Amino acid sequence: MDKSSIDMPGEPRIELTQRNASALMDVFIRAGLVLALALLCYRIFAPFLILMVWSLILAVTLYPMHQSLARRMGGRQGLAATLVVLAGVVLILVPTTVLMSSFGDTVRQLVHDVQNNTLRIPEPRPAVAQWPVVGERVFALWSQAHTDLPALVQSLQPKIGELARTALGVVAGIGGGLLMFLGAIIVAGIVMAFGQAGTRGMRAIFVRIIGPARGAEFAALSTATIRAVAQGVIGVAFIQAILVGLCLLVAGVPWPGVLAAIVLVLGIAQVPAIIVTLPAIIWLWTGSDHGTGAATLYSILLFVAGMADNVLKPLMLGRGVDAPMPVILIGALGGMATAGILGMFVGATLLALGYQIFMGWVEANPAAARAAMPGPQDGPPTAGQ
Repeated sequence: MDKSSIDMPGEPRIELTQRNASALMDVFIRAGLVLALALLCYRIFAPFLILMVWSLILAVTLYPMHQSLARRMGGRQGLAATLVVLAGVVLILVPTTVLMSSFGDTVRQLVHDVQNNTLRIPEPRPAVAQWPVVGERVFALWSQAHTDLPALVQSLQPKIGELARTALGVVAGIGGGLLMFLGAIIVAGIVMAFGQAGTRGMRAIFVRIIGPARGAEFAALSTATIRAVAQGVIGVAFIQAILVGLCLLVAGVPWPGVLAAIVLVLGIAQVPAIIVTLPAIIWLWTGSDHGTGAATLYSILLFVAGMADNVLKPLMLGRGVDAPMPVILIGALGGMATAGILGMFVGATLLALGYQIFMGWVEANPAAARAAMPGPQDGPPTAGQ
């Protein structure tokens, strides 16, 4: 065949090149406009991002209870969501407000006493000096704080000043965190009222992004992970922290809000709360003014509250959380450092969810599944070997 019959004429070739260039330019312009729109939407939505994520977590966690209540009320989704929100405010927000108020008062009083030289440090016991590694240093520092606290404060002034500013910032953030939690649970109620349409929408989004083969599975995995982490780990820790904090507050133990916050962190890290409640029980018998009957009653309450996770976990955790505990702990601590108290819940849930989705994607690879299967050389040796 003659080559001239294969080559395109000059004019059609130039026209085709111009059409391709024009189409490519259209693609770039549309992509730029879509990117600009996405950035503008994110900038507008960014102030509400933590609030909406926390609302979504609450809605997904409380949705089964909402549906059960709605069925008993003849399918009235709005009324059921309202009752769930009111119950959450009464059972969670009110005790949390009391404990966080106590925490804030403790921090403010401590800063005030240090600044006005009215803080009194008890004398250390000689046994403190016998502690391994740090005993002598702790004993010397403690003794100086007991005998001449102003001089110690003066020597540590830069660090104490920075610590005081941080503590006051935490106190100031408590009110904002409680207001955000109130807003989140209200928004969660609105989301639950339209939960059926939201479920279909989220499933459609997962199918669109991941594909019809795995979209519905990943949507179910996301929902199960959020509920498992929120209920089985963070929910248990939060409920136990409230119980212990209220018992400490009623018993008159010093710093109940601070100790409740410690119980919350320990609960997320899967460390028994008895580490906090046992010293409090010892203080009731050695340092408080309670009589024998009152000390016995408060000791029983603190012991039961400290062991409450053994009852709550089977009820709320079910099969357990598939994500490793270090993933949850890192997510909680990182979220708390990024966004405060609410960030602790959001960070742990999101990191565990990301881990589950990623590991589900890895395990879905047929090549990885075949590589993980034991080969003939991996089995037990035969008699002839």
